[in-house]
Amino acid sequence: MNTISISQLKINPSKAILGALDFPLAVENRNKVEAYLLGKDLYEKIVSFMEDSIDRKTVLETNFKKGNDFEKIAKELNI
Repeated sequence: MNTISISQLKINPSKAILGALDFPLAVENRNKVEAYLLGKDLYEKIVSFMEDSIDRKTVLETNFKKGNDFEKIAKELNI
């Protein structure tokens, strides 16, 4: 994983953002990772993956034999 010091981040934030477009960039303060910088696309992919995972889990855990309607559940999940 690529790293950047907090001092470098303060000096040139645009360069840091460009460096975080495809892969996370660890921000270090005194050689200790304090934060991670993610590019917009990577962040949105992670959020989308998490939302999809939650939706899948909800559908798998729903007992449709008890009268739960898949269409109703899908509408509640916006899928």
